[in-house]
Amino acid sequence: MDLFGTAGIRGPVENEVTPELALQVGQAVGEPGRAVAVARDGRVTGSTLLSALRAGLESSGATVSDIGMAPTPALAFASQGRYGVQVTASHNPPADNGIKLFRDGTEFDRTAELEVSDRIAGGPEPAAWSEWGNTEDESILGAYRDAVVDYLASRALPADHPADSPAAEQDGAPLAGVSIAIDCGNGMASLGTPQVLEALGADVVTVNGNVDGFFPGRPSKPTPETLVEFREFVGEKDVAFGIAHDGDADRVVLVDSDGAVVHEDTVVAILAEYYVRESDVEDPVVVTTPNASGRIDQRVAAAGGAVDRVRLGALHEGIEAVESSAGTVVFAAEPWKHIHPGLGLWIDGIASAGLLSLLTAQAGGLEALRAPIEERPYRKESLACPESEKESVMATLAETLPAAFPDATVSTEYGVRLAFDDGSWVLVRPSGTEPYVRLYAESDDVEDLVATVRAEIEGAVP
Repeated sequence: MDLFGTAGIRGPVENEVTPELALQVGQAVGEPGRAVAVARDGRVTGSTLLSALRAGLESSGATVSDIGMAPTPALAFASQGRYGVQVTASHNPPADNGIKLFRDGTEFDRTAELEVSDRIAGGPEPAAWSEWGNTEDESILGAYRDAVVDYLASRALPADHPADSPAAEQDGAPLAGVSIAIDCGNGMASLGTPQVLEALGADVVTVNGNVDGFFPGRPSKPTPETLVEFREFVGEKDVAFGIAHDGDADRVVLVDSDGAVVHEDTVVAILAEYYVRESDVEDPVVVTTPNASGRIDQRVAAAGGAVDRVRLGALHEGIEAVESSAGTVVFAAEPWKHIHPGLGLWIDGIASAGLLSLLTAQAGGLEALRAPIEERPYRKESLACPESEKESVMATLAETLPAAFPDATVSTEYGVRLAFDDGSWVLVRPSGTEPYVRLYAESDDVEDLVATVRAEIEGAVP
């Protein structure tokens, strides 16, 4: 049995992520004497699931610290030196919920997740009654926000950065005089991003800034479509740019002053180039995923670094692999989700919001940061595929796609990825959280490339 997708356990609360499952996860994760921090997002079902989780942890013998409602990055911060469990469905609809597991500031790797799944399948037993643990409340948000502010306060564009602009240097607080719009999406970012940016001196205009598990302002997943009203707001108001988050604040979306969403891989390229240029290590490495744009590789190479790719949902595994080979990872990211190793080895959309704000202010505007980046046409599609058919569909595509593109270099490590001599590429992989096959492509002739690959996928799905 495998309960975990690419980002923890996630699904409808009525028949998948139930209180019974939360109890079992708690019993599987806990053991006598183990310290575990727990938190939840603002979903209506979060309180009940957290209670069941706590019961499981306590009955396993764990000592539980409940930090209440908090962004997932704050829970990850709290898990340093102990275990952590966050009840959240991230960007899923309000009827869903989920569970993310952490150990010492890092999400569980695949091996640890499978161990939990196996323990649940075997029927976890409670500890002896005399070893049962207890729960105490703990306040962590202030310490987390202070840590992010301290990390960001001295950040600056390196002198060799193509967007460096001495004329844009700020006196006093690093974001003094900068107006920024934040769409918290009625989620956990409400408890983090506005406070961090204000501490850095920004004039923050907050939208959907109250926590509401029904997500009345917009759907929890921030996309160009769900952010239409916010994009119009940013385009009409006198703000430098806008930032939007998902339900648990591990994702971040950047909106320019005209109200257009900046492509997620352009955001990764901006942050990756910054981290490589400001690093003082000999061979800085950026870890990303197979669906990430070649624009990231171009900017990292221009800055003197290297890119290493790992499967989607496994950035921490990629970091560990590089570090075990004596390399140094200065940044890790997949679309919308970023790890800042100098702060901690967790995905942190609040830290990303702060750093993007600082770099934009220091560059004198977002366009200066985007100017060196070659933004080739990029497409992403989701094609329906039943869960039960994903394995056979991918096996078929591993044969048919290389046959359709005989001149491509083929990789099947993380789905089926075809790379072409002109720098174009296409990736097809099964979704780890939804009944879809994902298609990603980047090419000057992207429409033709996508049409051909789409036809192959449709032919493989029953």
